[in-house]
Amino acid sequence: MAKMEVKTSLLDDMIGVGDMVLLEPLNEDSFINNLKKRFDHNEVYTYIGSVVISINPYRSLPIYTPEKVEEYRNRNFYELSPHIFALSDEAYRSLRDQDKDQCILITGESGAGKTEASKLVMSYVAAVCGKGAEVNQVKEQLLQSNPVLEAFGNAKTVRNDNSSRFGKYMDIEFDFKGDPLGGVISNYLLEKSRVVKQPRGERNFHIFYQILSGASEEFLCKLKLERDFSRYNYLGLDSAKVNGVDDASNFRTVRNAMQIVGFMDHETQSVFEVVAAVLKLGNIEFKPESRANGLDESKIKDKNELKEICELTGIDQSVLERAFSFRTVEAKQEKVSTTLNVAQAYYARDALAKNLYSRLFSWLVTRINESIKAQTKVRKKVMGVLDIYGFEIFENADNSFEQFIINYCNEKLQQIFIELTLKEEQEEYIREGIEWTNIEYFNNAIICDLIENNQTGILAMLDEECLRPGTVTDDTFLEKLNQVCATHQHFESRMSKCSRFLNDTSLPHSCFRIQHYAGKVMYQVEGFVDKNNDLLYRDLSQAMWKANHSLIKALFPEGNPAKINLKRPPTAGSQFKASVATLMKNLQTKNPNYIRCIKPNDKKAAHIFNDALVCHQIRYLGLLENVRVRRAGYAFRQAYEPCLERYKMLCKQTWPHWRGPARAGVEVLFDELGIPEEEFSFGRSKIFIRNPRTLFKLEDLRKQRLEDLATLIEKIYRGWKCRTRFLLMKKSQIVIASWVRRYAQQKRYQKIKSSAIIVQSYIRGWKARKLLRELKHLKRCNEAATIIAAYWHGTQVRREYRKFFRANAGRKIYEFTLQRLMQKYFLEMKKKMPSLSPIDKNWPARPYLFLDSTHKELKRIFHLWRCKKYRDQFTDQQKLIYEEKLEASELFKDKKALYPASVGQPFQGAYLEISENPKYKKLKDAVDEKIIIAEVVNKINRANGKATSRIFLLTKNNVLLADQKNGTIKSEVPLGDVTKVSMSSQNDGFFAVHLKEGSEAATKGDFLLSSDHLIEMATKLYRTTLSQTKQKLNIEISDEFLVQFKQDKVCVKFIQGSQKNGNIPTCKRKNNRLLEVAVP
Repeated sequence: MAKMEVKTSLLDDMIGVGDMVLLEPLNEDSFINNLKKRFDHNEVYTYIGSVVISINPYRSLPIYTPEKVEEYRNRNFYELSPHIFALSDEAYRSLRDQDKDQCILITGESGAGKTEASKLVMSYVAAVCGKGAEVNQVKEQLLQSNPVLEAFGNAKTVRNDNSSRFGKYMDIEFDFKGDPLGGVISNYLLEKSRVVKQPRGERNFHIFYQILSGASEEFLCKLKLERDFSRYNYLGLDSAKVNGVDDASNFRTVRNAMQIVGFMDHETQSVFEVVAAVLKLGNIEFKPESRANGLDESKIKDKNELKEICELTGIDQSVLERAFSFRTVEAKQEKVSTTLNVAQAYYARDALAKNLYSRLFSWLVTRINESIKAQTKVRKKVMGVLDIYGFEIFENADNSFEQFIINYCNEKLQQIFIELTLKEEQEEYIREGIEWTNIEYFNNAIICDLIENNQTGILAMLDEECLRPGTVTDDTFLEKLNQVCATHQHFESRMSKCSRFLNDTSLPHSCFRIQHYAGKVMYQVEGFVDKNNDLLYRDLSQAMWKANHSLIKALFPEGNPAKINLKRPPTAGSQFKASVATLMKNLQTKNPNYIRCIKPNDKKAAHIFNDALVCHQIRYLGLLENVRVRRAGYAFRQAYEPCLERYKMLCKQTWPHWRGPARAGVEVLFDELGIPEEEFSFGRSKIFIRNPRTLFKLEDLRKQRLEDLATLIEKIYRGWKCRTRFLLMKKSQIVIASWVRRYAQQKRYQKIKSSAIIVQSYIRGWKARKLLRELKHLKRCNEAATIIAAYWHGTQVRREYRKFFRANAGRKIYEFTLQRLMQKYFLEMKKKMPSLSPIDKNWPARPYLFLDSTHKELKRIFHLWRCKKYRDQFTDQQKLIYEEKLEASELFKDKKALYPASVGQPFQGAYLEISENPKYKKLKDAVDEKIIIAEVVNKINRANGKATSRIFLLTKNNVLLADQKNGTIKSEVPLGDVTKVSMSSQNDGFFAVHLKEGSEAATKGDFLLSSDHLIEMATKLYRTTLSQTKQKLNIEISDEFLVQFKQDKVCVKFIQGSQKNGNIPTCKRKNNRLLEVAVP
């Protein structure tokens, strides 16, 4: 992050002139051009001495951040660029450190940014003062009072989307440490006429639109309001919506702010009920009616609105309706009641709406003051912030009573500004011991006297005319002014006796003109009398006091019949005059600080600077007059220490350090520069410079000297940089050289080391080869001796055994030959071995006859081995299946013609899903053993040879026959009672199960059955019986066998024959002793 540039004076990097006192030459054009130049560079603040000129940029600028607050905190006023924070800090530090009460006066026309300036002042003070729970709560309440007052007192105008339609003065109270304790708010002249009528392109007060946009449907229903703006006559529709303004969000902000400030829920509800009543008052309309005595009176057209208003406010409907139709006038002991015509009724309605809203606003200010007032009784320091309307001049004689009293207030502010500015100048001159010379300036006291004089002033004439009996009109008021003020040099009228205005066509007959300090303003006299009277009929006040609504009743204390006062209430002009007098008295006791706000254009757009508009504001704000007053003596003054610090480089004796007092250093400096003595004076703590040209000459000399010093510094820096670089290179060269020498020595050492190793290796190799030669020679000697000994021993052995060789030679040759033949036989068998399939019957032919038995044995062993290898691949289940198949093969192969067809069929056993079929649930429950086979068989009837379907079940211990339809067990035979199974050798499925004579199961005789899985059933029955009884079941295969049926034995005979049913065997009873089965 780049280091923040440190500034020590507003003269540093100055765009244009930061302080208008230094502007040269000083005229209106140069003044405007300087403001424009700074505005174009986003410099919206400019000084006139200690006065801040603020130009509204109409956009957000990054100059109000917390970093900026810290930058201006505890800094000298002229130390940094002009900023509203500098003035705020100066005022706060003067209050905290010097115990001086302060006031900040913010003026300017609508849209110039006065409200935002007051917010910035308050936010800065809140940021730099102390911290703590109580302090933070006070600060939050002070800050949150702004949204509430803005909602009820601000409105959208053609000049400003958030225009303050009232004057506000807030006294912020601090303790001795500078921490805020509370505050007091005073309001001036709320523009209550806006409640009932708004100029084209403008809106009513914000709160009306915020309620309708942001309140919930339930809340609106309680207030008897609808969200549609067009339903209410008091709301102008052409500007109901404002771009960039979220009324709904602002309503939530206002409610939250009211809660923070300290409004209770019922108080907030009461406030909004009053606002709703004001809004609905505008919808009451009247119609004319004639009475019998010929007088005109008015009646309410639609009483629904009146009824809802009465429900909201708790007023009796008949009382309010009468107050809108009649007026009671009391004089001493008499009461006179007169009817109101339609125009008077509308006047009464609007007067009630305006008074109700303006009194509500005053109550809000009072209620906020109760919440934010200081709770302690200790002595307090005070900082006042005045945000009040600026000088107003409308075109086409649109200036009325409101503009007249606003401009009167600005005249008073200008008067106190000139007085306090001159007073401050004079006090500083005396304090510094400088001779004071009288300053000529325009004193606007004569204009203030024209307006406020108790006998001949315009306000006094207006009050006198309002109180005069008889017919009083605006024209009679103008005539009185012409009589009293005709000779006044600042008053102009075509009806006056002064002949110089008789032919002035720019001045209408119904107008008068006042030459204010800011220029001439023409006022339209129409409405002056009515607006000054501000009359509310007593009947309406009494009706409001009778309300059951506590807030409304409190707003109209004069309606109490017990406190009837026949004295006429004070006029609006006299009330405002008294308020301004109080304000001026308050400001006289405080040290003033000024912020002059300027609007750069009427389009409320950024980057646009309208010279004519700015010139107009400069005139009526009296800014040039301010500069001239400030420059009348000495244009610039500065303490000796910062002055010497800034310009000491211009003199050799003071540069770079001055050891003596700062004043002596400045005297030496100015003497060395040869500045004429009449251009400056030495005060006790400051140097005073008369002409800005002298200051600019000093600045030019300083700028030139800084360039020379910069060149010198640059030269010294470059020399230091080159010297440092040289030393660094020299140091680097030494390091590099040492590393190179080290590297060279390391390489030389490595070379010598490798050479030594090579020489050593050659020597070791020579020694090893020499030793090898010696060992080889020794080995050859030993081998030679061994070979000689072996040959010698061989010769001896051969001599010894030669006599035995011929006797055993034949046998040895036979054995050797036989051994070679056997070896060759086995090697050839290895190459010709058949596959590992057990059914492969190929086998190599024997090569020699004497190996015939060996060849057969090898074939048998190989077949057994590959059968074993094949069986080892089977799982336990597969082994069981093959064992059953092998058992079937042993029992039926070549014996039963049906067997070959069964070889390819797997033995499943359970052909019926006994456990899953609900039909067999009873059978499943009856059999608790594992079922080995479940199959549907045909049971042959011994009487006629016909078949009946039965379920054949084989379990671990029993053979069961059950009914196929319902699963009922018909017969149950233990395996121990089965003695034999008989069947034919032909291709049929008949078989007989013979039972043990005398057993319980044999009482009905043997079973003659027929099945499609005869081989599987017989095999499983055979294996299960063998497993349980350890005895083999007799399987008889014969085409003729006997079957025991109860007491008789019947011969079952199988014959070949053609069948009518195709290939299905049939059984037929021939006689009592013969049962013949025809097999196809």
